[in-house]
Amino acid sequence: MHPHLADCRRLFLRDHGVLIHIGVHAYEQTAPQRVVFNVELYVPLALSTPTQDALAEVVDYDFIRRVIAERVARGHIGLQETLCDDLLAAMLAHPSVRAALVSTEKPDVYPDASVGCQVFGFRPEST
Repeated sequence: MHPHLADCRRLFLRDHGVLIHIGVHAYEQTAPQRVVFNVELYVPLALSTPTQDALAEVVDYDFIRRVIAERVARGHIGLQETLCDDLLAAMLAHPSVRAALVSTEKPDVYPDASVGCQVFGFRPEST
């Protein structure tokens, strides 16, 4: 584990499948494709340890789903790399998030394999 994450809680969203318009090939621009999202957020314990068992004291998982939905709603995306970079920037914009890992996977491109992209980053002032 990276030393800057030792005092963090890891929150995650796994295997969130969404039909989206993505791809650079002509055949990919006629119909949505299934993309599976996995996101990890690293939040300092000081900012994510509830004292009153209240949602307002932590980063809500709905934040992750909302960021994905908002980016997908903006329209066709050519590359998974672009999608991952956009999502990472939005996750790191949350004031409580110190670092994030975002991956996307297109499980239906090939009959025998998935293709995907993963990116990790720190909030600029955290490094």
